[in-house]
This record gives sequence, C-alpha cells and structure tokens, in this order.
Amino acid sequence: MTAPGLLLAAPRSGSGKTTVSLGLMRAFRDKGLRVAGAKSGPDYIDAAFHAAATGGPSVNLDSWAMDESLIAGLAAATAADADIVVAEGSMGLFDGVPGPAGRTGASADVAAILGLPVVLVLDVSGQAQSAAAVAKGCASYDPRLTIAGVILNKVGSERHRRLTATAIEAIGLPVLGALPRDPKIALPERHLGLVQAADTADLEARLAGLGAFAARHVDVDAIRSLARPPRSAPGRTPALKPPGQRIAIASDAAFSFIYPHLLAGWRAAGAEIRFFSPLQNESPPPDADVCWLPGGYPELHAGRLAAAGRFLDGLRRFADTKPVHGECGGYMALGVSLTDAAGVTHPMAGLLSVSTSFLKRRMTLGYRRATLADDCALGRRGQVLLGHEFHYATIAGRGEDAPFAATTDAYGAASENTGSRRGRVTGSFFHVIAEG
Repeated sequence: MTAPGLLLAAPRSGSGKTTVSLGLMRAFRDKGLRVAGAKSGPDYIDAAFHAAATGGPSVNLDSWAMDESLIAGLAAATAADADIVVAEGSMGLFDGVPGPAGRTGASADVAAILGLPVVLVLDVSGQAQSAAAVAKGCASYDPRLTIAGVILNKVGSERHRRLTATAIEAIGLPVLGALPRDPKIALPERHLGLVQAADTADLEARLAGLGAFAARHVDVDAIRSLARPPRSAPGRTPALKPPGQRIAIASDAAFSFIYPHLLAGWRAAGAEIRFFSPLQNESPPPDADVCWLPGGYPELHAGRLAAAGRFLDGLRRFADTKPVHGECGGYMALGVSLTDAAGVTHPMAGLLSVSTSFLKRRMTLGYRRATLADDCALGRRGQVLLGHEFHYATIAGRGEDAPFAATTDAYGAASENTGSRRGRVTGSFFHVIAEG
C-alpha cells in the first residue's frame, strides 16, 4: 500500500519550511507513524536532517534533473514502507529555472507530477491580513496544484494570530497551525547552509524539541488527513547506473554529500556499497571495483587528511588499476593541494594536478548539464549527466590534466570544460543527480 503524502512549501526562502518540516516529521514519528522524508531540489543537507528526524532515509526529487518517470519511481519507493510522506519544498513554491513545462526545478513541478497537496508555510512577521493575499495568490497561480491549507510562522501574539487566520480562512483556506516566534528552535548554519546533521550538537534533543513545538502549535491530525497517495505512474530507477559491482565510498565528516537516491538505486541494481573513513586513516577496500569520494567539508579537516598516510597511499595504489572519482570536496582531496580558510596549504593525494583554495571564497551555484569527455566511472564518452554545483572553493591552479566533462547551465550559457581527468582518476565540482 502506498503511503499518503504532502508537500510543505512557502512563497519564499527563509519562511521556516525546514523547521516546520522537521517538527512535523518528528511529531508524526512520536505518534508511532513510519515517516518518510523527501526534499524537492538538490539540497542534500536538508535530506540528512530529515533522516535524523524520521529514523529513515530521505529522497531528493528534482524536476530539472529528473524526468517524471524517475520522480514517480523514487516517490513510489519512498512511500512503500511508510505511513506518511512529508516532502519539503525548496526556495519559493514556484521558483525555478528556464525549462520545459514541469522541468523547471520548482517545487510546484514535483507536487504537480505526484499530485501531492501543498501546505503553505507563511512567515507572517510584519503583516496580518495581507498574508491572505499572498496565500490567495499562491492558491490561484498554478492550476495544477491544490493548496490544502496554511501554517502560520513567526506569529507575534494571539491578536496577530486571530487577525491573520481570520483573513486567510475567509478565502477558503484552513489555517492548520500558528507557530510563535521562538529563536531557540533555530538550527545552526555554516557556509553551505545548515550545519550537517552529524555535526549538529545535541541534534536529538533539538529534533525532540521541534516535534513537541509542532505538536503544541499545529493540528497534526488535520494535516495527516489532508495527505494523499502520490499519483501512480510507471517509474524508473536507478538515476545513475552503478559505477561498479563493489563501490568503495568515503564516508565521514569530510565526505558526506552523496545523494541517498543514488545509493538506493545502486543497491537495488545489485551493487554492494563499501564505506570507509579517510579521517580514520582507512583506505578504500582493495577488492572494490571503483572508489567514490563524495563532497563534504575536506577544507575543515585538511590537516588530518594530509597526515592520513594509510588512506592516501591506499588511494594511490587503488588508482593504479581501478577507477576513482571525486565530487566537489572529493575532487579537492584528489588534487595536489588544498589551501584552507586560514591560508595554510595542505598536500592532498596528487592523483589530479588541480590545486584548490578556500582562502579566496567565491560562491558557485546552479544546475549543470555535463557531457563526459571520455569513458570513466560515471559512463561512456558523450554520456549526458544532470546535476548541480554548490561550493565556495576556487581553483588555485588547474594543472595539465584533460577535462572531465563539458558543462553548460540551465540558462543556456556557452559550454565550457570542467573538472580533471588523468588515467583512471576523474573529478570535478559537479554533483551528479541523474543521467540525462
């Protein structure tokens, strides 16, 4: 039986979607329900918080990088072992990039593809009845969607709540809860957004507090009654073919940004995942067929990585005969050196000739369409992959390596070479989400 679900969204970023989503997930779990999380868009940090709140994996559903069949397949797999699915939107509900109808990366696309009702989270600080105009606009803007109700956030007083709720209910939308201002429930932040779930101090206590907060101020049962099963459609998985039968994946505080849907898809296709920790000076299992270094925060642990001789030597030996790929932080670790925010340069694996730096930060963000320059762990030459970049690190020296891929963005920018390729080793700042 497919679990019912809903999408929590907002008119803009910063409205409190993550706080409300985590609170609802934990509140449902506290009621004894099996809760599955989902995140619209490429944000892998929120998905890790979902997993901590629900006790199970969360999945990214991205309408720019995934076609309807893949979204349907991933949603069906997510709902199969749950009692309710809570999906969290990204940015504003209708915010996306240029693209064909339904392929803009907007949360509205995911809700429309799956037929999920939308619950709006409205930050009503600095307004009262005007919030009803915002809610009405969201309800009428896209005929594909059903706005099922509204949760008010950052309510200043009972009078404020009453004025706002009365106006919204007058346009036919139920107000499902009202959360008062409470700075104590905010989650800590870092340069890529939220601090990773594994690095958040007292995470379990924070999530317990969010669940209790939601249970006090939101009609959890009413929200559950609004959920609907995702629209049934033939679905495909995996998003990316397994790069090998036995896949060694670096996994610790320095390397943690790998999409859950990739791991689930590889396992479903029969691949075996072998995790190892560079920070614990572990090398890739020698019987693995391929090694994958995900993104993360290697710049925060560069000294330990530089001193991890067993890891570095084992990685180099592995690369002599088998493919190695690094994404973003993994790419930085594969290079000659990494300069941290204090200006200290640390030697890295030297399997690629690139040098990277965090001393001069520049944000790079956006979807990418990558065409592989040659055969590698991710596919054959000419294979198109869809994904994104999100990093502040810069290239201090590109070196002499051949490029990994040619990329363009969602806005039709001219194609440019990106990343590095030397022998069996490849890497770039590009995070793959799905095959194109």
